[in-house]
Amino acid sequence: MSRFQPLDYDTLDISGENYLRWAINISVILKTEGLSECIIKNDHGTENEKYMALTVMHHHLNKELRNQYQDIQSPRCLWTELKSRYTKVLLPKVRHEWMSLRFRDFGSVEEYNYALSKAAHTLILCGEKLTEEELLEKVFSTADPRDLTLQLTYRDKGFTTYNDLFLYLSQNEQMNQIKDEMSGYEADSDENDDEESMGATSKVTDGVAGLTIV
Repeated sequence: MSRFQPLDYDTLDISGENYLRWAINISVILKTEGLSECIIKNDHGTENEKYMALTVMHHHLNKELRNQYQDIQSPRCLWTELKSRYTKVLLPKVRHEWMSLRFRDFGSVEEYNYALSKAAHTLILCGEKLTEEELLEKVFSTADPRDLTLQLTYRDKGFTTYNDLFLYLSQNEQMNQIKDEMSGYEADSDENDDEESMGATSKVTDGVAGLTIV
């Protein structure tokens, strides 16, 4: 395990506004230092490892929070206390963001997947894990209502995981993009052919008009 070096992450504000970002940063630091299990299992790690994990967490708390939680000597307990305190405040907001997420509002499948993954991960940090059924239904129920036939097609495919549906949607999107590009190419080609044909006709006409009848 490497020696801990303080990193330039923001400290956790007492308001909890940056709790989710703080939790992600702390998780990354502890994992890098080989200490992530210390906040998952109560009895995991040596005393030195637990001390190091606490040092990391205390370093990224503001002064008021450090004073409030200075008596907690278990990194797991400190993590649990902070999570319980701030997720109760943030959870309603996170749930609202999840409920407002709509597949039809995004310009591409990749953009939607990024937003969905972010929302799902945030809910996990708040202690709520979405099921595969919920992830699938979110796509089906928030697709463009004008694409009812398409929605029924997706449902009839019998997808059991969101990743399978995401892969299918991505492939369809790529195929449609290729078709659009080919259609555009063919349209340009036809237009060029028409221009060449008109040019040839014009030359023939000019030639005929220039003939002298004797």
